Amino acid sequence: MILRTFGWSFGVTAAGLLIALFYGGPSGLALVAVLAVLEISLSFDNAVVNAKVLDRMSPFWQKIFLTIGIAIAVFGMRLVFPLLIVGITAKLNPYEAFDLALNDSDRYHHLMEDAYPMIAAFGGMFLMMLFLDFVFEERANKWLPWLERPLARIGKLDQLAVVVAGGSLAFVSWLAADDPGEVMISGVLGMVTYILVNGLGELFSGAGEDDDEGEGGEASAGRSGPSSLALATGKAGFFLFLYLEVLDASFSFDGVIGAFAISTDPIVIALGLGIGAMYIRSLTVFLVRKGTLHEYVYLEHGAHWAIGALAVCMLVSIGHHVPEWITGGLGAGLIIAAFVSSVVRNRAVGEGAPGEPPGGDGAEKPLEPSTKIQ
Repeated sequence: MILRTFGWSFGVTAAGLLIALFYGGPSGLALVAVLAVLEISLSFDNAVVNAKVLDRMSPFWQKIFLTIGIAIAVFGMRLVFPLLIVGITAKLNPYEAFDLALNDSDRYHHLMEDAYPMIAAFGGMFLMMLFLDFVFEERANKWLPWLERPLARIGKLDQLAVVVAGGSLAFVSWLAADDPGEVMISGVLGMVTYILVNGLGELFSGAGEDDDEGEGGEASAGRSGPSSLALATGKAGFFLFLYLEVLDASFSFDGVIGAFAISTDPIVIALGLGIGAMYIRSLTVFLVRKGTLHEYVYLEHGAHWAIGALAVCMLVSIGHHVPEWITGGLGAGLIIAAFVSSVVRNRAVGEGAPGEPPGGDGAEKPLEPSTKIQ
């Protein structure tokens, strides 16, 4: 199981470290190893959320995510995206941007830092919308009931997530940004991207469920998320795939920028973050195949609270530097706490099914299935 799931990651690690050794010697090898660990620590919550969505995708779209998606994540976001940002900022073509990265790493780093407020605003608002949509929705299982219950209650106000996210963006733009106009535009684009991709996913998933009910009556009545038929159709699977890619991009912004604190060499950064991205993909598959999210029901909650923490860190970092150890430590700490809480809950349930809420007085009733992408 481990070899089958992580085999490609082990292979890419060996190849990447070998290339790093030939390219940069022992120091290059060490930098790539450190960057890989940085990426894994910053993106562990990404794997948990990815697994939740991937579990609803058809086998075909799962394979697409784990093949084409890996290429986009490793080469697109970790190598091409920084070059694209620098090219746009400095008005350079891709070749000139790549030449600048190799021969004038200090200026390349400076241009990336100049573009960071816009990058952080886009990624931070996308992740903020994802977090708010999760905590403002009523759920059968509650990890932090004293906090999640009142949030779900006020979440009944329509479009509250947009109101809170938009207000946060306006406050951050006014308080922390040198150019509030650019930050506002980037943040609004992040919100629009989330609403569009999430809405299209709901639209086509809902259409698939309607077809499923027409053919099989109550076949999908007891399911959570998109129905099997909806997952098998190309449109629903495509938008779930698109959602995961945008989500991965939002997570990768922090790692790409943070990597410059360790190395300014684009090849070293791409190798290190690429290896880390492979492990996140493998970990996603492992969580799906083991059914971990069904057994440890609070992991999803911990991952979303970690996403909320990351979104806040990204917005704060527009005006003030936030150390990577804080970002990674918050995410890892929340997920570990959620895992421990899940273990304690399962022991309390005793012989009950791992995914069922505890019985007895005060047990919460299952909710109607939701098709929202989260």
